[in-house]
Amino acid sequence: MKHSVLAAFLFFPFLFFFSDSAAQPKYEFRGVWIATVDNIDWPSKGNFNTDSQKLEFIRQLDRHKRNGINAVIVQVRPAADAFYPSPYEPWSEWLTGKQGKPPSPYYDPLAFMIEETHKRGMEFHAWCNPYRAVFNVGHSSISPTHVTRIHPGWFMTYGDVKYFDPGNKEVQQYVTGVIRDMVSRYDIDAVHFDDYFYPYRIPGREFPDDASWRKYGNGMEKDEWRRANTDSIIVMLGRAIREEKKYCKFGISPFGVWRNRDKDPEGSETRAGQTNYDDLYADILLWLKNGWIDYVAPQLYWEFGQRAAPYEVLLDWWARHTYGRQCYIGLGIFKAGSSPPWREKSQLPRQIQALRSTENVQGMIFFSSASFEKNPNGWNDSLQENYFRYEALIPPMEWIDSIKPPKPLAEITGTSSYFDFRTLHMKPRESSKSVKAFVVYRFALDDSVLDRNNALSIYRIIPSAVECSILLPNEDANNFQLAVSCIDTHNNESEAEFLPVLLQNPK
Repeated sequence: MKHSVLAAFLFFPFLFFFSDSAAQPKYEFRGVWIATVDNIDWPSKGNFNTDSQKLEFIRQLDRHKRNGINAVIVQVRPAADAFYPSPYEPWSEWLTGKQGKPPSPYYDPLAFMIEETHKRGMEFHAWCNPYRAVFNVGHSSISPTHVTRIHPGWFMTYGDVKYFDPGNKEVQQYVTGVIRDMVSRYDIDAVHFDDYFYPYRIPGREFPDDASWRKYGNGMEKDEWRRANTDSIIVMLGRAIREEKKYCKFGISPFGVWRNRDKDPEGSETRAGQTNYDDLYADILLWLKNGWIDYVAPQLYWEFGQRAAPYEVLLDWWARHTYGRQCYIGLGIFKAGSSPPWREKSQLPRQIQALRSTENVQGMIFFSSASFEKNPNGWNDSLQENYFRYEALIPPMEWIDSIKPPKPLAEITGTSSYFDFRTLHMKPRESSKSVKAFVVYRFALDDSVLDRNNALSIYRIIPSAVECSILLPNEDANNFQLAVSCIDTHNNESEAEFLPVLLQNPK
């Protein structure tokens, strides 16, 4: 049976690729989380060498680029520390082995990562944990300049983790200042916050914020006050980001369940033990309704038919509650092989197919980067050869900017008399809009409709903010209709410049 299936695949590869690849959208966010806390993804444990860290990051980027990924979400502030020189917080222990110790030889990891990411035409989202301050009390390295040493009254210990007090107004101002500084100094494409606002509940123990509630609560019920605190920091962060960089996006990756329906008729048909609204005090729907955030990336790390939180139920629920903002589904590739459902090679492909066929879902993010290293269940191959076989553009956000850049200047030079290639030259026209990439389209000469919305028409996406050139095989230059557009930093695409069809030189 295996031999007959393989033979069919070899003899009819076009049918396999066409059936799935043709459904690929032109616009799709394809991200990967790169976690630095506890060295989950980068840098590897014990790797405190600058050159080795750079090499590791480049290897991960190149793997993701081969897989068709177009964005990375990198954790740069895991526990009130920094993967960049910050005037507020010390160097991370997961970068150098000791909190506060700078890298040696010195480099700025954030600047390096942004440059390498953009060089590959990918977006860089700076992932920050809002309120975790000490990852493991008694074991974590704590610098004398760490904020827990300077303002001990701002913190409370819950379990073995030390957290900022979310109800303290000075804390909110401090966290906003940290993010404002980072946005002002680095060319990041987005600020990304994860699900840890108020911490997940520890059975039998209450988060110790009674004193703060009595001081700041103004007569509100504690649950209502906690949610108001989280709302407040989201509003402050969004305003600070926009003031520093209008085009910088703000995204949240919440726990996968907002509320269970037994608590709220608006909730999902799930039975999750903890939820965003009732336990983490994060009212994601309010933020989406009010336009306080630009995208939501719910962590749907469950399989189809899961008893308490089925993937298909939550996918449908989030798609119906985006309120005009973008939604990227968090997929749990890290679970490959962990249980019978996740040993099924079809689990992840089915999830991708489902989200692609669901309205109001614009893409996906995989957790996490290191999970791809061993090609779990052959899923790297599935992405490269099928689901991400064609490159995708990142969806623009019209509420940030909807003005198209002018179409680029493009021309083909060279002859085919002695060489097998011609040269395609591209450059932006004079414009106030910054161009970050060119898109080259290829159409068959007998195409009656030159459809740029068909992902299969995309020949190359070439990152560049200045004039650039690529070699074109004569076959492409002579036998296809080519067109070139450009993409600005807000992901708006220009109209296309269509190139004249060249006749093949006679021999």
